[in-house]
Amino acid sequence: MQIITIEENDANQRLDKFLKKLFINATRALIYKFNRKSKIKVKVLWEDWFQKRDNDFKIWLWDEVKLFISDKDIEELSARRPVSIETGLKKSFDKKDIVFEDSDLFIINKNFWINVHPWDFKSKEVSIIQQVQDYLWEKFNSLTFKPSLVHRIDRDTSWILMIAKKKDILSKLVEDFKNHKKIKKTYLAICFWKLPQKSGTITKKLLRIENAQNRNKVEINEKQWQIAISHYKWIEEFVVKTKNWNQNISVVEVQIETWRMHQIRVHLESIKCPIIWDKAYGNKSLNHYFEKDFWVKRQMLHAYKISFFHYWEKKNMELEAKMKKDMQDFLDKISFDNKKY
Repeated sequence: MQIITIEENDANQRLDKFLKKLFINATRALIYKFNRKSKIKVKVLWEDWFQKRDNDFKIWLWDEVKLFISDKDIEELSARRPVSIETGLKKSFDKKDIVFEDSDLFIINKNFWINVHPWDFKSKEVSIIQQVQDYLWEKFNSLTFKPSLVHRIDRDTSWILMIAKKKDILSKLVEDFKNHKKIKKTYLAICFWKLPQKSGTITKKLLRIENAQNRNKVEINEKQWQIAISHYKWIEEFVVKTKNWNQNISVVEVQIETWRMHQIRVHLESIKCPIIWDKAYGNKSLNHYFEKDFWVKRQMLHAYKISFFHYWEKKNMELEAKMKKDMQDFLDKISFDNKKY
């Protein structure tokens, strides 16, 4: 028999959902059976006794749950193992990618070519959220809540990524992302050609193509559209000298007001500055040349800065994540070549 005191991350949920998260190896039928046979009782904060509750009874902070189950059965039903052991994959999270951590948030500089969520792109590879949960295993003691993604990002984009350690913080930040409130995201892109001007705003409207197969998922469309607003700013410019031509390369900072799928990629291509190695919206012949001669293996796009309101600290925060090594090496290479001429 055990008595569990409900703490912050486990409060405000149905009893049956709490028990299913607690007993991860139990079927829902077994949990209902436990409750039906009065093996689960709850004492609310203002009462002095435990009693049987319905499955949909909502448990709150400091309520107590008594389990009339043997310690051995509790251990077997709730046994958890680190993700890397569960999946058989040993790829682990690199703590060098931590940008910020406190009791509420875990913010990292996500690598490219890794899924943010299990089973994205129908892949069985371990995801970044699995790596993070594995990494935090020892010091995260909630019974039913795991550190969770606040937002998501493309697999082949490197990015500053927010993960919430507390359920209430997760809810508030997810809502901010949905409403585009108190959140600002800033990207760095390395593009072909010159910008039309040092800074500007792109307001071309976008249409998302559902079930796109032999066409791009997003296109500019002024009739059937979603409003999309991107602000860009010139950062740096280089000239790459090849045997047959001189190729201008622009480093661009982009801040987006609306968060449409592929918005930055489509908008930059629309002003004749496609992102290098963007296979969907970029220049295929130039992509091929830079892949062959400069070893560019993914789109040169990095979400490097995020501004948000920290609800526990009650203040605005702005964090930056360094450019990943492949992008920085590419810039160092073309910068060195520019100095030679």
